[in-house]
Amino acid sequence: MSDDSSLDFPFPHRRSRHHAHAAARHRSWLDRHRALADVAGTAAYGHWEVAELAALSHPTVGPDELALAADMLGFFFLFDDQFDSELGHRPTEVARICDRLTGILHGALPDGSSDVERAFSDLWRRSTLGMPGRWRARAAANWEWYFASHPAEAAGRRSGRIPDREGYLTLRRGTAAMETIFDMLERLGGFTVPQSTFHHPVLRRLRQVAADIPSFSNDVRSYPLEAPRGDVYNIVMIVQRERACPPEEACAVVLAEAQLMIEDYARLLAELPCAFRELELDEEQRGTAQRYADGITAWLAGYLHWERRTGRYRTG
Repeated sequence: MSDDSSLDFPFPHRRSRHHAHAAARHRSWLDRHRALADVAGTAAYGHWEVAELAALSHPTVGPDELALAADMLGFFFLFDDQFDSELGHRPTEVARICDRLTGILHGALPDGSSDVERAFSDLWRRSTLGMPGRWRARAAANWEWYFASHPAEAAGRRSGRIPDREGYLTLRRGTAAMETIFDMLERLGGFTVPQSTFHHPVLRRLRQVAADIPSFSNDVRSYPLEAPRGDVYNIVMIVQRERACPPEEACAVVLAEAQLMIEDYARLLAELPCAFRELELDEEQRGTAQRYADGITAWLAGYLHWERRTGRYRTG
């Protein structure tokens, strides 16, 4: 899609000064997991600018933390893309792959012959270093949600049936992995959000809106790639069916919905200080909670800027 389809996000993006360090470390990580990297091919992957996405979406973290962010983003892209092949139409085989990865979350050792398992085991080990048990349990549950969503997505490709909107949202919120990405804001920043604040309705709604915005925007940009290969979990296809309209009109509707979500996001962000006062947070707790919210805002600003420029969604 062209830049004319970009969303208006009213918060500026920034770029980490550690980009070069993270890019070099990420290249080394890919070299150690060559079979995973080969899913896309070196030339194509370079045009995605994954380290640039990490630098834009995590502008304030340290150099080693930024390298971890780049490796995790690369894993998401490459893991998802392996299912663009015929493998992605075989839900039983997809489930086997995902079940083994889920086992690693609970102490299973990776298969030494599987670059995917070794790569994920490395990410999980590095991601959990120094984090408390409560965070680890939440992070493991969100990773399991992500992995467990892929067999259903494969079943959808196999059946060719376009889901209803609720079914789409239920699955997309798993495959998008946004809760895992937001968990990493705490790990990369070296803090944890107080439990009462993390589950407060305002912050929960803020997090959900922040997770849905990039999914809708991404579905518009990836529609020209996904439609020909039979992917059905795309909101553009659902809107086409709802309105009996052509793809161009459906894309415009989806982007308009995403823009309204951005307005909701800004409103919820403005409500957070009141929520913090009502919870009687002390100064340190307020600072930690605000840092988390600021991290979500920075991630969204960076992602939407990157998405307009990356070669990942180009069809030609």
